[in-house]
Amino acid sequence: MAQNDASPSKEEESLKTLFDQAMQMFDKIENGSEATNSDAVQMSIKATIAKFEKLTNLVSLSGMFSKNEDLEELPTETLQYLLLPALLGTLSLKLCGQPRKDVIHVAEIYFKDFLQRCKDYGVTDVEVPQPSSTDSVARQQTEQAKIANMVLSRQAKIKRYKEMKELKEKLSTLSKAMASPTVDDDTKRQYFVTLLLNYVNQALDELSSIEQEKPILEYMAKTAGEHKPEKRERAPPLKPVIITRDAVQKAVFGAGYPSLPTMTVEEFYDKRVRDGTFPASSNIPHATIQSADADPDEIEQIRKERVVEDDDPEELARQRAMDEYKDDHRRGWGNRYNRS
Repeated sequence: MAQNDASPSKEEESLKTLFDQAMQMFDKIENGSEATNSDAVQMSIKATIAKFEKLTNLVSLSGMFSKNEDLEELPTETLQYLLLPALLGTLSLKLCGQPRKDVIHVAEIYFKDFLQRCKDYGVTDVEVPQPSSTDSVARQQTEQAKIANMVLSRQAKIKRYKEMKELKEKLSTLSKAMASPTVDDDTKRQYFVTLLLNYVNQALDELSSIEQEKPILEYMAKTAGEHKPEKRERAPPLKPVIITRDAVQKAVFGAGYPSLPTMTVEEFYDKRVRDGTFPASSNIPHATIQSADADPDEIEQIRKERVVEDDDPEELARQRAMDEYKDDHRRGWGNRYNRS
C-alpha cells in the first residue's frame, strides 16, 4: 500500500520537472531577441513542442482531467497542465519551412481544444469560435446584420483588451509572489487561474487572425496554379557596324577599328536579307545604295581608282600623256609677275 502511495508522488514530481523545463524553454523563445526563422530558434521551437507533446500524453494517460469535475475540484498543481494546448498552439504558429495552411490548421485545433477545456471547467464562459459560414449563407446576411456583428465584435475586442491589461498587471504581482519559497496554495491557485484567463484572450485573438489568414492562403493557392505568361527573352544588344563603300575602305577602317565589325555595303545588304530585315526580292541595286549619299567628286575619284586597279589601257595612256605634259610645262612658268 505504501508503494502505491509513493508511485503517484514520483510520477507527479517527474511531470512537474518536465513541465518546468519546457516552460523555461518556452519563455526563452517568447522573450528572445533572435529572429524566429533562424535555425537555432526553429530547433528550439521544435524541441519545446516535443516536450509539451510528451507532457500532453503523460497527462492524458494519468486521467488527470474529467468533464464531470469543476475547477474547484481540481488540485492546484494540476491547473497549469490545462495550459498545454494553448502553449502548443502558440509554438505551432512560429514554425517556418512548412506549408502555412498546415501550420494554422494545427494551431487552430490546439486553441479550440484549450478554449473548450476552459469552458468545461468553468474558467471562462466564452463560446468556442465555429468554422466560418459558407459563401451562400454569407451572401444572404443583411447589411444591418453585418453592421451589428461588427459593432459587437468591436465591443468584444475593447472589453477583451481591458481585461488583458488588468490580467497582465495582476500576473506581474502574482509572479513576484510565486518567486517566494513560502508561497501559499491560495496564491498559486490565483496565479494559475489568471494565467489561464490570459491565454483565453490570446487564443481568441489568434483564432481571429487565423480566420482572416485562411482566405488569403486559399487565394494564393488558387493563383499559384494559374498559367503565368512567360517572360520574353530580351534580344542581344546590337553591335556597332562600320559601313564602307568598297573593299579598299573596308581594309582602311578595319585597321583603324579592329574591335568593330566592318563590312561593305554589299555585305551589309546581303546580311540584312539573310536576317530578314530587307526583302529578298527587292529591286534596289547595290550601286544605288552605295552611291545614294555619295559626293560626285568622291564618285569620280572612286571610278578612277577602280580603272587603275583594272589596268585599263586608255586610262594608262591618258595618265602617261599627262605626265609628259607636266614635264614640259613646269608649274609656275606662265607666271610673269615676279620677273624683273
